[in-house]
Amino acid sequence: MFQEKDISPLIKEAIHALSRLPGVGKKSAQRMVFHLLRRDKDTAMSIGQVLPRLVTQIHHCKSCRQFTERDICEICISRQHAAQLCIVESPMDLLAIENSGAYQGRYFILHHYLSPIDGIGPEELGIQTLETLLTSGDFEEVIIATNGSVDGETTAHFLKMKLEQFPVKISRIAQGIPLGGELEYTDSATLAQALYHRQSVS
Repeated sequence: MFQEKDISPLIKEAIHALSRLPGVGKKSAQRMVFHLLRRDKDTAMSIGQVLPRLVTQIHHCKSCRQFTERDICEICISRQHAAQLCIVESPMDLLAIENSGAYQGRYFILHHYLSPIDGIGPEELGIQTLETLLTSGDFEEVIIATNGSVDGETTAHFLKMKLEQFPVKISRIAQGIPLGGELEYTDSATLAQALYHRQSVS
């Protein structure tokens, strides 16, 4: 009977490498590897060519810390006179806000949440770069758009204290009932946040 120990060492190495990606388990990695080998070798070659370029040519924007091939990313260049700055944790959060179409300002990406137990402090969040950006820019409002998790709230509180030295309005994205959501299916913590961040309609 064919067993895992009989698989080529190179295939095992590929499976192990792919299984280290977020959300990819061993079984999923196996399916990917065998799919590429059996049916899609062109894609495998394309991935093999782009990954080395990705890790060697992409770096942080010197202004907002977005991933880019340039010193300054396209958003920072095209919105250099924007009056709003939105602080997010990850590039995926930036994309989510951009896709909403509700925001046209600039961004700053933390890439982490504060976590002293994991060795993640203000330096890893790029706080010095953020302070330089606020000093050199002409911002009127800073929007803290971290998640509503414990780490996200802790980081938001830390950011608020750091931002109070600047002459800007500090705001936090609203949290609560999702659009189309029903109260009876909403968890108590989310409902509490919705009540706390309620808005006047008069």
